Amino acid sequence: MSESMPPASPAEHRTVLLRGGEVHSPADPFATAMVVERGHVAWVGSEGAADAFAAGVDEVVDLEGALVTPAFVDAHVHTTATGFALTGLDLSAAASLDEAARLIRAHAAARPEDRILIGHGWDASRWPERRPLTRAELDGLTGGRPLYLTRIDVHSAVVTTALLDLVPGVRALDGFHDGQQPLTGDAHHAVRAAAFGAVSARQRTEAQRAARSRAASLGIGTLHECGGPRISSEDDFTGLLDLARDEAGPRIVGYWADLDVERARGLGALGAAGDLFADGSLGSHTACLHEPYADHADAGHTGAAHLDAATIALHVVACTEAGLQAGFHAIGDAAVTAVVEGVRAAAEKLGLPRIRAARHRVEHVEMLTPETVAAFAELGLTASVQPAFDALWGGEEGMYADRLGAERARTLNPYAALLRAGVPLAFGSDSPVTPLDPWGTVRAAAFHRTPEHRISARAAFTAHTRGGWRAVGRDDAGTLVPGAPADYAVWLTEELVVQAPDDRVARWSTDPRSGTPGLPDLSPGVDLPVCLRTVVHGQPVFVRPNE
Repeated sequence: MSESMPPASPAEHRTVLLRGGEVHSPADPFATAMVVERGHVAWVGSEGAADAFAAGVDEVVDLEGALVTPAFVDAHVHTTATGFALTGLDLSAAASLDEAARLIRAHAAARPEDRILIGHGWDASRWPERRPLTRAELDGLTGGRPLYLTRIDVHSAVVTTALLDLVPGVRALDGFHDGQQPLTGDAHHAVRAAAFGAVSARQRTEAQRAARSRAASLGIGTLHECGGPRISSEDDFTGLLDLARDEAGPRIVGYWADLDVERARGLGALGAAGDLFADGSLGSHTACLHEPYADHADAGHTGAAHLDAATIALHVVACTEAGLQAGFHAIGDAAVTAVVEGVRAAAEKLGLPRIRAARHRVEHVEMLTPETVAAFAELGLTASVQPAFDALWGGEEGMYADRLGAERARTLNPYAALLRAGVPLAFGSDSPVTPLDPWGTVRAAAFHRTPEHRISARAAFTAHTRGGWRAVGRDDAGTLVPGAPADYAVWLTEELVVQAPDDRVARWSTDPRSGTPGLPDLSPGVDLPVCLRTVVHGQPVFVRPNE
């Protein structure tokens, strides 16, 4: 497995006993203690048995009733863009066009030395004005400086004239419409490359450090970085991998979204995968659909297809033969169908067992049918999904219903059907599209806006821990059992319960005789757990102040 590892340190080789808490472990559902040695879990068990270890360890940590769980794995992140959203201009909370304008003006005034302004998160579908800022408005707000401002789904952007002037020929590219915002397609990709190319190495490293620090503070031990030539840059990708090797923090597993398999390998990627675009997004009307959008000015508009089944098949074959993972970004039902057809064609060429063993993955997969769900199970495809999308855009009044109509919207993100079919799930945030928020992600899956798509909190938690490890080919990690990597988090939380989609099951399962490890109560409105400590490979990467 290609991954960054925390630097060696004497702390890794210390033997630590944690005791006096609740340890979430399938090895012992009543465990209250754990021993960590040389970066791995050495033992889990009861408080009484812990006494036998106390004299032989280098450190004893009194948990004082805290919960210990495996560290979370965020299976889809854009690390540098996340850092810019954390340290720069974030419009995700703006409730109107006027509020967004005030935030942009204030940010520009506060950063007079920045040669380019980077921002993220506007969503005109939630504004009373129902439109983005125009180029002329942005020019006035920024004093004529270059500004790159992505929509919340990152598939379109509004920009200033000064930024367009840095991209010769942009006005002739697909996705540019003179006098109109936002940019999509090739025009957007060209402008994005120019924008991030203008960012200094210092700014980029600061953003990456900020993102890793935030992840660690939330109990996230591993990030799957989804880079690519249409998303970031080679320097950005390799710089992040180098940073994660040199500095303590969450592990970084890199995916490079490129049809050039050897290029991905050369950059240190685990796969030529991630956001290798089969289509776009629903919010930007670029996800590829079998039936037209319900709210587009062009009544026949069905989005954009970027890869056909034949191209997908060739890529899957090339990756499988090279020993790398293949993967694709596919959101619309037509795009998902193309991926399934392509992977099936690859299986006919190489044999189904080789395709299943490679654990190829598909990102987002929001629009599935019973047929494509069954195909995912047959082909051994991992569904790398983002439950926060449903929390943000689902429901009768949400963006999904606007774009697709209520009936089609209710079919989106069918996590229960995927689990029933045996499809491996890995949860992520797609940050900065939605924030890094692991417990919120588990809650979003357990309390899906469409009740029949809900899964138990336990299944959702597994998808956000062990599921992320399985998605990179590791079956020996993501649980606190002897021999597993010591990636764990310590949480301040209330009483533990076992929640299932059916409340009657949840109430019964709180009986300790059920022998099922409990989790925090994630019911809507209940405070989420607070991270006290995050440990990666036995090394603390976050300790909450005053703890």
